[in-house]
Amino acid sequence: MNSSKATANDKNHIAGLAKGLQILSAFNGAYTRLTQSQAARLVGITPAAARRSLLTLCDQGYVATDGKYFWPDHGVLRLAYAYASATRLPRLLQPALDALSERTRESASIAVLHNQYVLVAARSTAQRSLTVGLGVGSQLPLHCSATGRVLLAAHPIKTREAMLKKSTLLKMTPHTETNLLKLTKILTECGLNGYGISNEEIELGVRSLAVPLINSKQNVIAALSISSRADRMTSNDMVSKFLPILLKTQAWAQSRI
Repeated sequence: MNSSKATANDKNHIAGLAKGLQILSAFNGAYTRLTQSQAARLVGITPAAARRSLLTLCDQGYVATDGKYFWPDHGVLRLAYAYASATRLPRLLQPALDALSERTRESASIAVLHNQYVLVAARSTAQRSLTVGLGVGSQLPLHCSATGRVLLAAHPIKTREAMLKKSTLLKMTPHTETNLLKLTKILTECGLNGYGISNEEIELGVRSLAVPLINSKQNVIAALSISSRADRMTSNDMVSKFLPILLKTQAWAQSRI
């Protein structure tokens, strides 16, 4: 992870702020606690710089420490709240997402593309539980998530290929497709069909179906998805049962974004 693309001579760039934000982003399911050395390695800065950033984050209530390890503190919730409450997309679509989840009795999400990552911007969880623990801010793989495929399919072929080559095509399950030629074909079909599917490619036993959300300028700005357990229905069943419902929610959302 590079610390910054801005040059040292850019007077509008605050390097310390950038480092602190990158360290906050380094915490995830795989790294719930970090030493200063681990944080430095993940972000690509010196241990001394990592320590200064971590201690500043501690002072502001975003990170806690026991003297050796650092972890996110409750103050980070302020950032999540700021996004959810001040950003138009999740505020506008959360009621529709809740209605979609209630109607289908499955978990529903809105995801957006951020650099090389797919991030969950809003989510509504059904009573039926999935083992995938997603929440607002969760990161999904670009190449094998239904939302990632929908978002990728909106780009020209050369752009898609460049984005995939920059991504780490992890084989998350035996079903995960990582071959670039096959992924190109999948994305082409996704664009033609108007929806994308992830069939147990992120986690065994979980299937997802997604459609794009297109604004008035005809730009794909997000993806709307439903996830279900594989033992409840096949991928064909998901398309047959849920695609018409997704398309109705898509039409409602697109009339407002």
